[in-house]
Amino acid sequence: MDFIPAKKLGFGLMRLPCTPGGKASDIDLEQMKAMVDRFMEAGFTYFDTAWMYGGFASENYAKLALVDRYPRESFTLATKLHSGFFDDLEGRDKVFNAQLEKTGAGYFDYYLLHGIEESMLPKYEQFKCFDWLLEKKAQGLVRHAGFSFHDTPEMLERILTDHPEMEFVQIQLNYLDWESPWIRSRAVYEVCRKFNKPIIVMEPVKGGTLAAMPEAAAAQLTALDPTMSLPSWAIRFAASQPGVMMVLSGMSSLAQMEDNLSYMRDFKPLTAEEQQACFRAAQVINSQITVPCTACHYCTEGCPMHIAIPEYFSLYNEDMRENLAQKGWTINFSNYDILSAKNGKAGDCIACGQCEGVCPQHLPIIELLKDVAAHFEH
Repeated sequence: MDFIPAKKLGFGLMRLPCTPGGKASDIDLEQMKAMVDRFMEAGFTYFDTAWMYGGFASENYAKLALVDRYPRESFTLATKLHSGFFDDLEGRDKVFNAQLEKTGAGYFDYYLLHGIEESMLPKYEQFKCFDWLLEKKAQGLVRHAGFSFHDTPEMLERILTDHPEMEFVQIQLNYLDWESPWIRSRAVYEVCRKFNKPIIVMEPVKGGTLAAMPEAAAAQLTALDPTMSLPSWAIRFAASQPGVMMVLSGMSSLAQMEDNLSYMRDFKPLTAEEQQACFRAAQVINSQITVPCTACHYCTEGCPMHIAIPEYFSLYNEDMRENLAQKGWTINFSNYDILSAKNGKAGDCIACGQCEGVCPQHLPIIELLKDVAAHFEH
């Protein structure tokens, strides 16, 4: 299909570099500009943002670091409409028009209905968002229409059957989730292939999990090639799957950018032996992960108790990998106290369910927070 970019690495603008001690919205503009420049110099053109990324500031910074500094036809920009930010027909246009203003892009090369899952689909259907997106395309405000997806392969098949006009699908795909009973990456991927839809990959490194893994897992990969970084295996695994047109990497430093460019500039698919090494690494990791959180922070945006959910899960995962019978105490108890001094504690959860309603991993967050509280707050 002629709209597929030549190079498969996309710059995900969700986990941008922040100023020291700053919030997610306190983005380090100068570092971001340097990253954008390096990305463009290397011949890559795809940038992905969304309304709520970077504490709702990502689209603004896309304008400052990219749109204001490069000819419009020299890059491709993707953004999204999320069901949580409109409640009527007019609300769709309110968000879209604000996105045009925030980015200054004039039009979007790729526009997605964001994070479709069982709880969100009825709203997208009620407000005729699929037809609305095609209208934007007819008006020249969107060049390619698609959606991102976080649910079962059966549901994806239903959507693509009902909406064959959608040009592409963005899915979570990585070797850790390939056979996951929750994410079912392989099965979802196979539905995309069945309908011949180009695939954009999100979470190829699973929120950093595949960049900082147990030594036994890393050994499965470094034994084959010790010169390659751990994230490279995850991104190359995703890019090696037939039908994948783009792999998004949420790069938050120039060092991460340089690493990604080093192996994606002249990308070579993984061999069968290398892919099997990835699966062996996944087996080791899955045996040690308690909470498969990707730290997307969707859960925290509306938390009434301001609980640092992903950060607490990360600390909890680290401790569950420790031999606490021998240690009894880890530095994570102090880290938890530092975090909870500025945020709600896990035990403050009021079980409102807001977090579970937006979690792309479908985690039982309320119950998991009870486990975290029992571990750190006794």
